[in-house]
Amino acid sequence: MKAPDVSEISSASVGTDRAATSEVVLRVTGLEKSYKTPFTGRRVEAVRGISLEVRRGEIFGFLGPNGAGKTTTIKMLMGLVAPTAGSMEILGVRAPSPDVMARVGFLPENPYVFPYLSPREFVTLCGRLSGLRGALLDRRVESVIDRLGMGDAIDRAVSKLSKGMLQRVGLAAALVHDPELLVLDEPMSGLDPVGRKEVRDLVLEEKKRGRTVFFSSHILSDVEMLCDRVSILRRGEVVVAGELHELLGAGKRHSEVTLGGVPAPLREALAGSGHLTREVGDRLVMEVEGEDAVRDVVLKALEAGARLESVMRKRETLEDLFVRRAL
Repeated sequence: MKAPDVSEISSASVGTDRAATSEVVLRVTGLEKSYKTPFTGRRVEAVRGISLEVRRGEIFGFLGPNGAGKTTTIKMLMGLVAPTAGSMEILGVRAPSPDVMARVGFLPENPYVFPYLSPREFVTLCGRLSGLRGALLDRRVESVIDRLGMGDAIDRAVSKLSKGMLQRVGLAAALVHDPELLVLDEPMSGLDPVGRKEVRDLVLEEKKRGRTVFFSSHILSDVEMLCDRVSILRRGEVVVAGELHELLGAGKRHSEVTLGGVPAPLREALAGSGHLTREVGDRLVMEVEGEDAVRDVVLKALEAGARLESVMRKRETLEDLFVRRAL
């Protein structure tokens, strides 16, 4: 009897298999990576005991400054770099494992696409490596390339494409086999504002389809718009982790207080009180943390005869949290 082709597996059977899988799609426990530098032989700890969990159906942001260990961690997850210590599980299978990689879509930070191939040829190759065959493969290739706005360039040589278009080809290769988990390393790299929006929309669409997305990015505004949970690395260690809305609401409230006609003694007193101040024209603008501090500044200003022009409450952004905890 002929063995069933991967492309002929019914969606019903795939759905049954997926439903039986644990709600934790990606689990990392005590992951470490150290290596020796050339010539000096000095040991460098790139990743130091990272632990995290990514749940089914969520968008998970993996953040950190340059050199924090993000790409090294992703390479270990994808089997490109061997860990020094720790364990990894993807879709309930100990990673890295060839058996599970056909269910994972991966976009590296700098995707390499063979320059003599067209997007159609390259994405077809990636689909075949993931087990797709025949008419289904052809339909998936055309569909995903068109979805990424590259239908007009589907048969153009990759060497003639811009960096942004190359990034889209890499995304198409990651999506062609309809993966359960998407691992994206800097997916907005090289894209213009329109391209970034299209990728954001695509990530949200994948979430609606039940996909799980794990991605790293330096564009914190995009992360804030997309992610359910985040982990922030600093020097190879997780320094912040949790639900994004809880993390941004956990700190003290910040307010911007604008004063006019501030006499010199009051200006000196406020400048020395620990509040961040700046001058805009003849006005003094202050960043004040906490309700009690706002009340104290306002009372001092009114007693000194200054004008209170505005008090504007500010919500902490992901960038504020990132700068405060990761740098």
